[in-house]
Amino acid sequence: MKEIALHLLDIVQNSVTAGAAHVDIRFDLSADGVLAMSVRDDGRGMSPELLERVRSPFTTTRSTRKVGLGIPLLQQNAMLTGGDVDIESQVGKGTVITARFVTSSIDCLPLGDLASTMATIIMGSPDAPEFSLTCRGPAGEMDFSTEAIRGALEGVSLAEPEVVQWIQESIREEVEPIFGGIIR
Repeated sequence: MKEIALHLLDIVQNSVTAGAAHVDIRFDLSADGVLAMSVRDDGRGMSPELLERVRSPFTTTRSTRKVGLGIPLLQQNAMLTGGDVDIESQVGKGTVITARFVTSSIDCLPLGDLASTMATIIMGSPDAPEFSLTCRGPAGEMDFSTEAIRGALEGVSLAEPEVVQWIQESIREEVEPIFGGIIR
């Protein structure tokens, strides 16, 4: 993966596949330059056995292939910066994956186009689950929720091109001042 936002896309797709009703995405940039990306869902969760093996590239729940590289690549990229990945999961309750990246490391991936990634996530699952995005850093904070937008749109699909474009532009406008230099 060439940017952190693409890791987000992969992890959120796992949440959607796990039947989550809510997916909460959070990015926190600390004053000392550690970027924490957290994805919390209320999907099926993982058994203790799967949780123990999920960091292996030879573990996947898909029947169409025998490898799953998303979490192992996320872990590798976080660890290359001096960061780490924590995974908590309970069957029937959901999963929380938190990756920390030391942004001052030469090996740190750029955040990438978080606005386009979020628009893609929402467009790919316009009816469910509900997505929320929170970004916080020394330069400010923002919150975004599909649930709030859905209420304001009164039945208009979140997959409508004009809505997707508005979502993308709105997120971009709020995220760039917060994360500025780590975006690209």
